[in-house]
Amino acid sequence: MAITMTPAAADRVRSFLVNRGKGVGLRLGLRTSGCSGMAYVLEFVDSLNDDDEVFDIDDVKIIIDAKSLIYLQGIELDFVKEGLNEGFQFNNPNAKGECGCGESFTV
Repeated sequence: MAITMTPAAADRVRSFLVNRGKGVGLRLGLRTSGCSGMAYVLEFVDSLNDDDEVFDIDDVKIIIDAKSLIYLQGIELDFVKEGLNEGFQFNNPNAKGECGCGESFTV
Protein backbone atom coordinates (compact mmCIF):
# COMPACT_ATOMS: atom_id res chain seq x y z
CA MET A 1 0.00 0.00 0.00
CA ALA A 2 1.22 3.45 -0.84
CA ILE A 3 1.40 6.64 1.15
CA THR A 4 -0.64 9.40 -0.49
CA MET A 5 -1.11 13.12 -0.02
CA THR A 6 -3.79 15.43 -1.34
CA PRO A 7 -2.77 18.44 -3.46
CA ALA A 8 -3.80 20.73 -0.57
CA ALA A 9 -1.45 18.90 1.82
CA ALA A 10 1.40 18.92 -0.72
CA ASP A 11 0.98 22.67 -1.27
CA ARG A 12 1.01 23.32 2.48
CA VAL A 13 4.13 21.21 3.11
CA ARG A 14 5.92 22.86 0.17
CA SER A 15 5.13 26.32 1.57
CA PHE A 16 6.39 25.30 5.03
CA LEU A 17 9.65 24.03 3.56
CA VAL A 18 10.13 27.16 1.43
CA ASN A 19 9.48 29.42 4.44
CA ARG A 20 11.87 27.34 6.54
CA GLY A 21 14.58 27.64 3.89
CA LYS A 22 16.05 24.17 4.37
CA GLY A 23 15.11 20.54 4.87
CA VAL A 24 14.81 17.26 3.02
CA GLY A 25 11.09 16.85 3.65
CA LEU A 26 8.51 16.13 6.31
CA ARG A 27 8.61 13.19 8.72
CA LEU A 28 5.34 11.45 9.47
CA GLY A 29 5.67 9.28 12.54
CA LEU A 30 3.94 7.97 15.62
CA ARG A 31 4.37 8.32 19.35
CA THR A 32 2.63 6.74 22.29
CA SER A 33 0.09 9.23 23.56
CA GLY A 34 -3.49 10.09 24.37
CA CYS A 35 -6.48 8.06 25.41
CA SER A 36 -6.29 5.56 22.57
CA GLY A 37 -2.57 4.86 22.50
CA MET A 38 -0.94 6.39 19.41
CA ALA A 39 -0.66 9.93 18.02
CA TYR A 40 0.67 11.27 14.76
CA VAL A 41 3.84 13.38 14.71
CA LEU A 42 4.92 15.73 11.92
CA GLU A 43 8.39 17.25 11.92
CA PHE A 44 10.88 18.66 9.46
CA VAL A 45 13.74 16.41 8.36
CA ASP A 46 17.20 17.81 7.67
CA SER A 47 18.96 14.45 7.27
CA LEU A 48 17.74 10.90 6.71
CA ASN A 49 18.19 7.96 9.07
CA ASP A 50 19.23 4.50 7.85
CA ASP A 51 15.76 3.00 8.48
CA ASP A 52 13.78 5.79 6.77
CA GLU A 53 11.47 5.14 3.84
CA VAL A 54 11.09 8.15 1.53
CA PHE A 55 7.93 8.74 -0.48
CA ASP A 56 8.18 11.45 -3.16
CA ILE A 57 4.67 12.79 -3.71
CA ASP A 58 4.11 15.86 -5.91
CA ASP A 59 7.73 16.95 -5.37
CA VAL A 60 7.35 16.66 -1.59
CA LYS A 61 9.29 14.04 0.35
CA ILE A 62 7.38 12.30 3.13
CA ILE A 63 9.76 10.36 5.37
CA ILE A 64 8.56 7.51 7.59
CA ASP A 65 10.71 5.37 9.88
CA ALA A 66 10.43 1.59 9.61
CA LYS A 67 8.67 1.16 12.99
CA SER A 68 5.93 3.64 12.11
CA LEU A 69 5.51 2.42 8.53
CA ILE A 70 3.68 -0.77 9.51
CA TYR A 71 0.93 1.36 11.13
CA LEU A 72 0.89 3.99 8.38
CA GLN A 73 0.71 1.85 5.22
CA GLY A 74 -2.05 3.26 3.02
CA ILE A 75 -2.42 6.55 4.91
CA GLU A 76 -3.53 9.70 3.12
CA LEU A 77 -2.28 13.04 4.43
CA ASP A 78 -4.72 15.89 3.82
CA PHE A 79 -4.85 19.56 4.75
CA VAL A 80 -8.31 20.90 5.51
CA LYS A 81 -9.81 24.27 6.34
CA GLU A 82 -13.08 24.30 8.24
CA GLY A 83 -14.25 27.78 9.17
CA LEU A 84 -11.48 29.43 11.16
CA ASN A 85 -9.73 26.10 11.81
CA GLU A 86 -7.16 24.51 9.56
CA GLY A 87 -4.78 21.61 9.91
CA PHE A 88 -3.52 18.28 8.67
CA GLN A 89 -5.91 15.36 8.64
CA PHE A 90 -4.79 11.74 8.65
CA ASN A 91 -6.95 9.22 6.78
CA ASN A 92 -5.46 5.97 8.05
CA PRO A 93 -7.08 2.69 6.94
CA ASN A 94 -5.25 0.88 9.78
CA ALA A 95 -6.91 2.91 12.55
CA LYS A 96 -9.56 0.88 14.35
CA GLY A 97 -10.78 3.72 16.55
CA GLU A 98 -10.07 7.23 17.80
CA CYS A 99 -10.45 8.94 21.13
CA GLY A 100 -13.26 11.47 21.50
CA CYS A 101 -10.98 14.48 21.09
CA GLY A 102 -9.38 13.05 17.93
CA GLU A 103 -5.82 13.35 19.27
CA SER A 104 -5.01 9.64 19.33
CA PHE A 105 -6.02 6.35 17.71
CA THR A 106 -5.77 2.58 18.05
CA VAL A 107 -4.74 -0.02 15.48
